[in-house]
Amino acid sequence: MTPPSEAVILMAGEGSRLRQGYGGQVRLRGADKTLLKPFVPVAGRPLISYTIDMLVSAGIKTLNFVVGYESKRMIAQVKPLIPSGLNASFIENRDWKKQNGISLLTSADRLSRPFLLTMSDHLFDDAIVDRLLDSFDPNFLNVAVDRKLNSIFDLEDAMKVQARRGQVTDIGKNLQEYDAIDIGLFVCPLEMFGYLNRAKKNGDCSLADGVRLMAREDKVRAVDIGDSWWQDVDTPRMLCHAEKKLGAPATR
Repeated sequence: MTPPSEAVILMAGEGSRLRQGYGGQVRLRGADKTLLKPFVPVAGRPLISYTIDMLVSAGIKTLNFVVGYESKRMIAQVKPLIPSGLNASFIENRDWKKQNGISLLTSADRLSRPFLLTMSDHLFDDAIVDRLLDSFDPNFLNVAVDRKLNSIFDLEDAMKVQARRGQVTDIGKNLQEYDAIDIGLFVCPLEMFGYLNRAKKNGDCSLADGVRLMAREDKVRAVDIGDSWWQDVDTPRMLCHAEKKLGAPATR
């Protein structure tokens, strides 16, 4: 199996839950309500820079950024963070207020083989990406999952996964029975796009909707991240927790 050399990064949303926290629990030095979420400083670096570095270290050669909210500013600010020699394209999702499944669908005509998918607001150990790329199956949707339920910072908000013998059987934030958490990192086959189109209701769908349909047809593998660390950065409390994990003092 040749590892994917292309990745999609979803960064079309407004990120309002984090930005609105500036006047609440956490206030970032020099930040205001116009700061775009992917560029919120985490331990002194823009959040999105961690994602870019991780993907480069994993051997990714082409990055497809799906933008939407304030797309021109988003593109202008991310370009200086892209290393020379790395191919980058920007895909605009004009329906960025819809769910993240629609954002992924905007990239469908740019891809011709299995690809890595992640979000612009998640942090990962490099070991997680290596594990996923070393064990993925190109005939399945490969979902990186965390079975360390007691270590999840905000379990209520997490995307729960039910898996049996390495295969995902259900996914959703409101699952009552689950044994793992979806960490927001995938290796996707191209047929993922067909499932997302099938999952649409009133022209909208989430990634989880597409994953759920694929799981019903035994097309989703769970890849356990073991002892590795990750963190979604979606709220001020999550940001503080991420900075502590990275060994930096919490931003004030």
